[in-house]
Amino acid sequence: MHELNLDLSPYRLIAGVDEAGRGPLVGAVVAAAVILDPARPVSGLRDSKKLSEKQRERLFPEITEKALAWAIASASAVEIDQINILQASLLAMQRAVEALALSPDIALVDGNRCPKLACRVEAIVKGDSKVEAISAASILAKVERDRQMVVLHELYPQYGFNQHKGYPTAAHMALLKQFGPCAEHRRSFGPVRELL
Repeated sequence: MHELNLDLSPYRLIAGVDEAGRGPLVGAVVAAAVILDPARPVSGLRDSKKLSEKQRERLFPEITEKALAWAIASASAVEIDQINILQASLLAMQRAVEALALSPDIALVDGNRCPKLACRVEAIVKGDSKVEAISAASILAKVERDRQMVVLHELYPQYGFNQHKGYPTAAHMALLKQFGPCAEHRRSFGPVRELL
């Protein structure tokens, strides 16, 4: 992990926070918060985007088993349309931290914007490649979001959500034009809005 120019020594319970699903045209944005146990390290933690699906699925149960506390929360497609994707991402992060069984002393959030939290919070750009707890959160969020897409695929098999996970790929765009948006498509996103 890269060096952080942040002294974390005063803090005992450090939560890493990240989200998955800002870019897709469909479904919820999912956030996770993780407080790792220094006595039970998880090896192989890195930014979820640098891991294969198989690696993320393997790390998920190890993270949830070894962490001192973890939580996953989301903001729905309807909420995204109401308050915009950035605010919905921050809301999902806030919900994840509030759902932790332990209250963190500080939360380290991936990116450049902080959710409103009861504890101190620091935004860290590229945090998922600098802070192991953020990497762990990015893995939990990504795995959960992908699982939600598989469930949505069962409800709406015509869109191929299990393949493209809701991202605006050429295949997804073609199917969106063919079938029109489903109830879970984000109405406020340009490619969906144009078809309404």
